[in-house]
Parts: sequence; C-alpha cells; structure tokens
Amino acid sequence: MNVADKIVRILEEEEISDVFGIPGEQIMPLYKAMSTSNINHVLTRHEQAAAHAADGYARSTGKIGVCITTASPGALNTTMALATAFKDNLPVLLLTGDNELKYRGSDHFQTTPQVEMFKHITSSSYNPLNGTEAMYVLRASIYELKNFPKGPIHINLSKDVLLEEDFNDFDLCYLCEDDLSNLSKAQDLIDSSKKPMLVLGAGAISYGEGIKEIVEKYRIPVTTTFHGKGVIDENNPLNLGLCGIRANKRGKYALENADCIIGLGIKASERTLPEIPDNFIHVNINKDVLVGDYPIHGKVMDFMLETRFHDVDWIDELLEIDDSYDLEGLDDDLKPQAVIKRILNRFSDNIIVSDAGSHTTWTTLLKKSKKSRQLLFSGAMAPMGYGLPAAIGAGIATGEKIIVINGDGDFQMNLQELATLKELDLDVVVFILNNSEYGIIRQWEESFYDMDSYQTSLNNPDFTKLASSYGIDAIRADDLKDLELILENDLTGPLVVEVIVESEDIPLP
Repeated sequence: MNVADKIVRILEEEEISDVFGIPGEQIMPLYKAMSTSNINHVLTRHEQAAAHAADGYARSTGKIGVCITTASPGALNTTMALATAFKDNLPVLLLTGDNELKYRGSDHFQTTPQVEMFKHITSSSYNPLNGTEAMYVLRASIYELKNFPKGPIHINLSKDVLLEEDFNDFDLCYLCEDDLSNLSKAQDLIDSSKKPMLVLGAGAISYGEGIKEIVEKYRIPVTTTFHGKGVIDENNPLNLGLCGIRANKRGKYALENADCIIGLGIKASERTLPEIPDNFIHVNINKDVLVGDYPIHGKVMDFMLETRFHDVDWIDELLEIDDSYDLEGLDDDLKPQAVIKRILNRFSDNIIVSDAGSHTTWTTLLKKSKKSRQLLFSGAMAPMGYGLPAAIGAGIATGEKIIVINGDGDFQMNLQELATLKELDLDVVVFILNNSEYGIIRQWEESFYDMDSYQTSLNNPDFTKLASSYGIDAIRADDLKDLELILENDLTGPLVVEVIVESEDIPLP
C-alpha cells in the first residue's frame, strides 16, 4: 500500500463519500487509488467549479467538501473558489498534486510555489515532505475541519510522496484550546442587561435548536448575518432580520439601543457591525476573528450551555417599529425583483443558490428562510460564476431539488458546468435573469462616478439554445405572465429557465 492508497482509505473511514475534481499527471496516483474505492468522484469541467462545488457541498450540509486537482495549472484554477470558502470559513479540503520534491524551487515544467500561494486563502496550507507527514497533516486537517472549521485546508502532495510505501500512520487525539477566561465578565454583563440581543452567524447553525429554545423561553430578540439566515425562522417575531448594511428598521434600532449584544459565530466584519460597541460579547471558534472587550474563544454550544439568561421585556418595543421595506417594482412586469419574488414564493421550501450580482441583493432581501442552509451564496467574496457549480455540490450533498438564481453575466463565468449537471442528471433548476448587462457595475458608474454606462453591455447568446446544446431542457419567459405560467408546472431539473428582465437598480444600503 502506498500513500495514495492510504489517503483514499482514510477518506473512506471518515465517511467522505463525494469529491470533486479533474485528474492530471501529478495527482494520478491518487486517482488510481480512488478508481477502485467507494468514493464518488464528480468530474467537473473546470477546477474553479470543482472547488465551488465542494463549497456548495459544505455550505448546504456542514460536512467537509473535498476537491482534488493536479499541479500548478489545475491547482491555481481553484484560487478564487478557495478564497471564497476562506472568507466564509467553510470546511473545504483541497488536495493538489505536485512534481517530485527534487524540483521544488526550480523552474521545472508546471512547478510553482503552491503552498506559499495558498497560505493566504486557507486556514492552513501544508507541504508534507514524506508519507508520514502526509498521514499526520491529513488526519489533523480532517479533525480540524470536522470540529473547529475556520476555513479551507490545502495539502500539497508531490507525486513521489504519493507513491511512497514506507510511512507511518497516526491515531490523533486533539483538544480544542478554548479560552473561556472572559466568561465570568461576560456573564456579569448579561446579568445586568435589560435589553440584550443575539447576532447569529453561520457558526450558530450547529446549535440552532438550543439557541431557539433559549430565545423563545426568555424572549430575546435576534438579528442574523447573511449566512445566519434561518437559524431562527425568519417568520418568528423574535427574529428582527438582517443586521449590518442590510439591516431593517427594527434590527438597526435594536443594535443601537441594546445594552448587551452577543455575537454567536459571526465575523463582526464591517458589513455586520459598522463599529464594535463596548457591550459586545463575541463567541467564535476562530480566535483570529475575535474582537471587542469580551472575546470568548470556543464553541457556540459550549458558551450557551455555560451561560445563564433571564427574562427580558423589550421585544414589544421593537415590534412597534414599522419594519416594512420600501421596495418598488415587486409587481412590475419585467423587473428582476418581481421575477425573484415569484420564484421564491414558488420554491419557498427549497434550497436557493444565488450567484453574484444585483439579483443576489434582491434574493437576500426577499427570501424568508424557515431554517438554516436554505439560502446559499458567497457573502464575503462574491465571485461571479459561483451559482451553478455550488448548486451541483449542494444537490449531491443533500439529494434535494436545488434552485439557482443567476444573472446573465455571472452565469457565463462557469456555464461549462451544464455538462456536469447533465451528466449527473441532478434536480437543479437554473433561472437566468437576462438584462444583457452587468447591472451593478452600471449602477456604480452612474450613481457614484457620474459617468455614462461603459463596458457593461452584454451581447448574450440564446441561453435556451445553449442549454439545449448540452442536452438540457430549456424554456424562455418574455414577461411576468409567461413566468407565472411556467411556475404553475412541476419543474424538474436539469432545467434552464431564461427570463427576460429590464435594467434595474438595487436599493442601496
């Protein structure tokens, strides 16, 4: 048994059943080992798409998403997607091949400093120099990704290391180095508070039921980040909606008037909290993102179980605030928001994947998540081309119907994955909102730079014919009536629905 064989066996032992990637020369030993395994390998058409698919897999389930590529050309194609997973702290494992160790630092064919390149967009980037090191970093990485995910981990595997047969394995036992030293001070703040509130992020998902029980018992109001949507049902009056740049009136008022703000599993970036208040308790397993006077390094569950809460009585004060959005165009025939509203109404219980663009703003504003992981999109990096490959990963991970909301510009960034979608025959329905432009860029040009639209118009293909060329059913809706008739049907993927829409400005924060 060589290192490649053992890596595959470890992946099987850890119940990693699906991986995404494209084979190549330097990673071939690992592919040979996988060819006789029980692991389902998904052959994408681009390495960036493989990593986005691993992201969607992880984002929709909380499980480890795995992508595999060969050396430099393949590995570096994943950088945008790895940066996306890094910014959103997702448990993604990237295994890359490389030339033999003797070529490190040389100008040999397809040799680049991969580890140095990836260390800025991963929580860890490893370069094992022998089989024993490879076993150690693999087991340590899987343990960390399962228990304390802070972002993707990269392991660079030279071909000679993969073929090595003389190595030792490890039985690791890790302990999280929690720092709960501020817990007593935080408890004093909570005990004295009359207007406490919670801000929930993606790190709160794993203890969602426990948080819900506490929130409802003590009537504590909450707001959420984009990725915390649905930890508490957004139809629950205790959920005040989004915080930060997209906060509504209730959420904004609550953050300004609370005397104790508890951030659970959030990054506390400028998009979440414009400034860090003195009464902010910050709980996160990633100590590198902790801010404020009450940092708690540990799991959200551990903090909630160790903390005493009490009845509070200010939710009625918050509910008196008129919280209606002043959103126009929700019933206009060809406005993107009118289309998105109807798509979300039709598929209210399905997982929605949004790409990057003006449609994402409308989707996040209009989508009411009943549970977590119902809305998947990249919040911190927002790369174009995320939607389709991420939907493929989510579809494989969950086995559910996945709805993609795309713009015409971002869809074309990874449209080659229609071939992957057709091959896998997944129940993925892709809506393409076609307004023949990069809409947000045009809006920035006109609103902030006082200039005419420049280099934002798109001469698009016929998306229905494009989808048909991949063997995928496709329909076009030229107006809202067409769309409503289409949505009355039982739509089953693979399916592409092109919707012709007007140019539209998003509401600014």
